[in-house]
Amino acid sequence: MDDHRPTPKYGSFLSWRQKHALKPGTPCYNCGKALLGPWCYACGQAGEDFHRNAYHLVFETLESFFHADGRFWRSFGRLVTDPARLTRDYLAGKRVPQVPPLRLYLITLFVLFLVGGWATRGTHMFDFGADGARGHTSLDPSKVHLDLGLPPDMAKSVNAWLQTHLGRAIEHPQELIAAMQSHAHDFAFLMLPIAAFTLAAIFFLRRGVMLFDHFIFSMHSMSFQGLLLCTAILCHPSLGSGRTKLLMCAAPVHLFAHMRGVYGTGIIGTLARMSLLFFGTMIGFILLLAGLVFAGLALLPA
Repeated sequence: MDDHRPTPKYGSFLSWRQKHALKPGTPCYNCGKALLGPWCYACGQAGEDFHRNAYHLVFETLESFFHADGRFWRSFGRLVTDPARLTRDYLAGKRVPQVPPLRLYLITLFVLFLVGGWATRGTHMFDFGADGARGHTSLDPSKVHLDLGLPPDMAKSVNAWLQTHLGRAIEHPQELIAAMQSHAHDFAFLMLPIAAFTLAAIFFLRRGVMLFDHFIFSMHSMSFQGLLLCTAILCHPSLGSGRTKLLMCAAPVHLFAHMRGVYGTGIIGTLARMSLLFFGTMIGFILLLAGLVFAGLALLPA
């Protein structure tokens, strides 16, 4: 008996509009099984004749691009208007109609860095209290010391390294920014496991909720927060306008609706867990930012 497999909805770039479907009974071009319909039940390949002229190929490729793009926009629309159902649908196995959460998150990170780079072009992230002249600053690297509770010899070595590299950063601030930007994507991606493990700790006693569920929730939630931040930056790059501040108020409202809809918590429970999530992710963000600065200092030219 042949193995009947479910018909894939997006198995072909012409799946929604087959103009060159093969007749039933025609051998499948991939596995040779006789076709019973527009799809091969054995291997899942579309039963289509791809021998056509260049005009049709170009036209249908463009058409397929906009069709796939429609699924992308629908996912973002649901992320904004009904995030809880989007997450629940994915966890329930309804995954074909939406963009995978990880891809959604990576796209959001890419757009966020693109918009952030545009907004900060020509600005100086680090001036170290500079008086306007390159290399002149009120910060004295030799007076910078970190008390990390390390043994005296190790602490001395760490502070000597920090003072040396901080002096280079003062002399070459743009090189420090470039070095940090080269690793910013990696550090930003680490916010995902921080959020997921924080949720796992918050819902430790909740039965039937796995770490995978927290990752899916975190990817959807952080994708929306990233898109909201992109919109705010485009409205006002410095994030200082009244309209931008009002727009950012949507962040906790969205998180409340998303968390309560996915985890089924009450109003007080949701607010309490939101506070714990905020403090946990803020601690992680501060640690990641400190690590990014140290990585930037380490990559400065000697």
